[in-house]
Amino acid sequence: MNETLSAKRPADMTLAGPAPFITLRRFRLHGRRALWRARQSRKGLLRHPDQTEVPFWHRPAYNWWIGLLFSVGSLHFIGAAVLSMVPTSLTLWQIGLVFFLGSIFFTTAGFLQNLQAANAPDFSPAPPAPVKAGELHLIGWRPSNLGWLSTITQFAGTVMFNFNTFDAIVPPPDWYIADLTIWLPGMIGSVLFLISGSLAFMEISHAYWSWKPKDLDWQIAFANLLGCIFFMTAGILAYIPRGPEPGWIATVANLHLCLGALGFLTGALLMMRESKQTATMTA
Repeated sequence: MNETLSAKRPADMTLAGPAPFITLRRFRLHGRRALWRARQSRKGLLRHPDQTEVPFWHRPAYNWWIGLLFSVGSLHFIGAAVLSMVPTSLTLWQIGLVFFLGSIFFTTAGFLQNLQAANAPDFSPAPPAPVKAGELHLIGWRPSNLGWLSTITQFAGTVMFNFNTFDAIVPPPDWYIADLTIWLPGMIGSVLFLISGSLAFMEISHAYWSWKPKDLDWQIAFANLLGCIFFMTAGILAYIPRGPEPGWIATVANLHLCLGALGFLTGALLMMRESKQTATMTA
């Protein structure tokens, strides 16, 4: 169902969302007030009261593991960024390896999150049909779905960070090759993360901007968005010039990288807490 805000709908249903996307529906179900929210529904946190089968990607454990993987990846990035700023006996390639391992955790979590969005059912007043064998979408194609756009751009960004961190383990000696193999993938990944974080924030806001610091989903999306912003500034500062550069640039870049990972760690820990908060549309 590729519905827009101007699409036909029952008279008793109200829609909201950043046009042209729909992220919130209020309607009546079995004579009771019902609420459908895009993020909670795609994650299985908000279910139809008549739903009898819960696929594995909608179970609390699935969301908890996504949060854990993002947490572990964030801790790797925080640790490696701190080690890059303080005296240590570790070599540069050992620190680079910590970054790379962290990116693998990010990519795994990003893939699982996109798998969830790719297989989330479209909205329907009826309970979702059981998933048949062979219908699982690994990537999917849902460009009219804000949640899928957010998760696919984040997953693509994590893949870029795989290239960025792997090539940085043993960086090439020439500055221009280093920029092509390390800085450029990192910048692409940072841009994709920023797009993803912005879309995720719009999804929970049901608008282009909101201020709801008491809402758990807002806290998660806001923490991740801050993390994306810091990753972006760290990526810009990580450019390798032809000649020498002031020593403070590398320190500030690593500091921003650390702050970005801290934002993701905060969001991931809150996501693990959120995984236990399942409800029905009419609750």
